[in-house]
Amino acid sequence: MSEDISAAKETIREGADTAVEKAKDVISERTSFAARQVGGVATALEKAGAEMERSGQAEVGRYARQIGRSVQTVARRMEGKDIGEIATMTEDFGRRQPLAFLGIAALAGLAASRFLTASAKRQTAAAPREPSIGLRPGTATTGGENNG
Repeated sequence: MSEDISAAKETIREGADTAVEKAKDVISERTSFAARQVGGVATALEKAGAEMERSGQAEVGRYARQIGRSVQTVARRMEGKDIGEIATMTEDFGRRQPLAFLGIAALAGLAASRFLTASAKRQTAAAPREPSIGLRPGTATTGGENNG
């Protein structure tokens, strides 16, 4: 019986190790995806900054490009890190550059709201319209009385 218990413990331990490894792989994939997304945001900030500089808003443009470069550095450092390390990096970035951190948070919020608004409009446009069953043109649809 003790051999069965030992075998069960070993099987459980191996299963747990396998689950932990799979979880690490998934998290690694997610952090790589997150790093690419952050890099994309950084590139967008740098491009927006350059455009602002060309359109006569040199000060704001320079600041946006500087933020973009800082975010790009963070994105590169995120590659290959686990979630705990990324959280620590994010905290450090927020402490060292609070205005940049708040700016990025505001931009992320704006992007999310625009995405949600666009998604809602697409869903409304794609929703099938209910046909008017049993109604003739010119008949009342409210009031409960038939004047026709």
